[in-house]
Amino acid sequence: MELKLIDDKGQVTSTLSASDELFGRDYNEALVHQLVVAFQANARQGTRAQKGRSQVAKSTHKPWRQKGTGRARAGMASSPLWRGGGKIFPASPDENFTHKINRKMYRAGICSILSQLVREDRLSVVESLALDSPKTRVLAGKIKDMGFERVLIITDNLDDNLYLSSRNLANALVLNVIEADPVSLIRFPKVVLTRDAVKKFEEVLA
Repeated sequence: MELKLIDDKGQVTSTLSASDELFGRDYNEALVHQLVVAFQANARQGTRAQKGRSQVAKSTHKPWRQKGTGRARAGMASSPLWRGGGKIFPASPDENFTHKINRKMYRAGICSILSQLVREDRLSVVESLALDSPKTRVLAGKIKDMGFERVLIITDNLDDNLYLSSRNLANALVLNVIEADPVSLIRFPKVVLTRDAVKKFEEVLA
């Protein structure tokens, strides 16, 4: 598989040979969907909580007598039928939302996403991308010169200057190979890898 190697101006200068196992795989939509759902589910903290009828701060006194009022029977104000009453099936704060994804499935899903990015011409490779100092304006200028509006930049090792320069940019995200996740790969219209990042992907996902 040949990947496009671009310069600082976004022009294609040459190609880079890469593994067909990583960048030439057929797209498995079902697997990618399962990967995305599991990633988002595993990111949930599970700290939501609701109160049942025994936990709400309501009086247990019977609101009115059982018969003779013409109104419906009522036992206490904490009834789930009443406004401000407890929930019938309250959500537990220790609910577990995690989904298990096997290692082979995860690797195959990431390879499927990378291959689809290549087919859709959304993935490019640069020789290297580094900054002398953490300057957001400089990185924004580099991204603009390459012709990208929103871009995901993946490097082999996360450079501090590059990372700090990207934190205040809403249209850019800088990750290293280990941190690359399926949601970010799909969300950004353009993905840029460094040459060393391609080699690192081949080592990690081989």
